[in-house]
Amino acid sequence: MTADSLTIGQFQIHGLRDGFFCLDGGAMFGVVPKTLWEKKYPADEHNRIRLGLNSILIRTEDNNVLVETGIGTHLDDKFNDLYSLDIQPGLVDSLNDAGLKREDIDYVINTHLHFDHCGGNTLINSQGEIVPTFPQAKYVVQKGEWEFACHPTPRDKPSYMEKYFRPLEGHKQLQLVEGDTQILEGVEVLLTPGHTAFHQCVKIESEGQVLFFLGDLVPTSGHVGLPYVMSYDLFPLETMQNKEKFYKLAIEEDWIMAFNHDPEFFFGKIKKKDDKYIFLP
Repeated sequence: MTADSLTIGQFQIHGLRDGFFCLDGGAMFGVVPKTLWEKKYPADEHNRIRLGLNSILIRTEDNNVLVETGIGTHLDDKFNDLYSLDIQPGLVDSLNDAGLKREDIDYVINTHLHFDHCGGNTLINSQGEIVPTFPQAKYVVQKGEWEFACHPTPRDKPSYMEKYFRPLEGHKQLQLVEGDTQILEGVEVLLTPGHTAFHQCVKIESEGQVLFFLGDLVPTSGHVGLPYVMSYDLFPLETMQNKEKFYKLAIEEDWIMAFNHDPEFFFGKIKKKDDKYIFLP
């Protein structure tokens, strides 16, 4: 189902949910003690917390843009058990409920190429081939992220699954960008290093209103505080610097923020109270 929607100027924004998965709570919150983060995200017997696999659909007058594609469908039982996957309702079904088919998507933007952000980029067709899920779309990725994903370090290799992104190149649907880039009028990607060296966020602007898709810069509403940074981040200090940089703009210009992994909220705002940043649904 379409879990949430709003209007940004002339654009319609739909929150789509691929489903849910679980990650280690300690890794998700880094140096923040469990006694603090478990108040909002209680851990299971394996210390895992439940997270959303959220995407957004941007409908402009002429284009349909999908930001993130979830975790995908061609996964084995071992993987499903490890991450306690719950693929409900599924990205394509969510898209259908919003009134569109896979063939209607013109652009797919990946903030980065970790498996939980680009898993739905591809699917296995009836011939057993791995092909792009959205056959008419250009897939927008930072060039540096692409190069790192194709040649990851041993630390990062488990996060990059080539079946989710390599086929895009062969089907000539890959659009590599370098740094801040306007994808179409009102839709821009902004380089926000920290989680990875070439992580990008997405800024949607129409008629003076702004929606900012945070990706893994701020994965959930529970990560709004500056020190709430994941252990998965390669450059945590850069994450904190970019959070503060974009919080300042968001507060001054009254942006709406979109959260990639929040299990409850797609959208919200960030305000400052007593020198602390807080989330408002």
